[in-house]
Amino acid sequence: MTTTITVAPRVELGMAAAEAALALLPTGGALEVGTPVFTVPQDLPAGQAVCARFSGATQGEVAVVVGQDLVDALRQSPLGELDLAKAVQPALEAAARKLGPVVLEPALATEPGVGLGALANRGEPVFVPLLEDGAVRAVLALVAVPWPAPAAARSTGNAKARFDLLHDVEMSVTAELGRTRMTVRELLSLAPGAVVELDRAAGSPVDLLVNGRLVARGEVVVIDENFGIRVTEILSPGGERQ
Repeated sequence: MTTTITVAPRVELGMAAAEAALALLPTGGALEVGTPVFTVPQDLPAGQAVCARFSGATQGEVAVVVGQDLVDALRQSPLGELDLAKAVQPALEAAARKLGPVVLEPALATEPGVGLGALANRGEPVFVPLLEDGAVRAVLALVAVPWPAPAAARSTGNAKARFDLLHDVEMSVTAELGRTRMTVRELLSLAPGAVVELDRAAGSPVDLLVNGRLVARGEVVVIDENFGIRVTEILSPGGERQ
């Protein structure tokens, strides 16, 4: 009976986390979620593991093993070597959120065997292969202590008690003047003196984002020779720009 209670949430939450990660994982092809296992798979793709710990409603670690093709593509980018951990972090955050309200630490890249072995030693893990034409192209690994029931992870009840756990967590706050889209060719052609036109009219409010999510708007002010933002509008959930 104990095994059934432990395994069932791991399977359901592991597959949900893998589906969420796939939506944001940079890959060269369309992957699908395979059958979860409970020991480190033997057929890991040659590449790197990106791991991050989380805490909040539960605590644990999430990791994804990506193939060498993605590692090489980021290393040989026309813009210079790009950080693998930062590229994969959004996918890890999406996966961890399937366990409830949690905060993810910065991700770190390591060797697949080392990363997944350390994760497995933290508790009872689940490993979900991500397949392309039946071949393992990536692996999502997850461990939580304790594992929440799937219904509890989806529940929105008792929100205040859950958010109290996050009061002392530091968040990244960004002020955004505007955005634009550029091709790689246009980006590489930039030089000192170039002007980049943004999608915001002069005098328009500045966006205030917390961990990339728009939460408020305001106007630019100067405080002791430093720029600041005077908040003029707080946005309700769902009011942020997509």
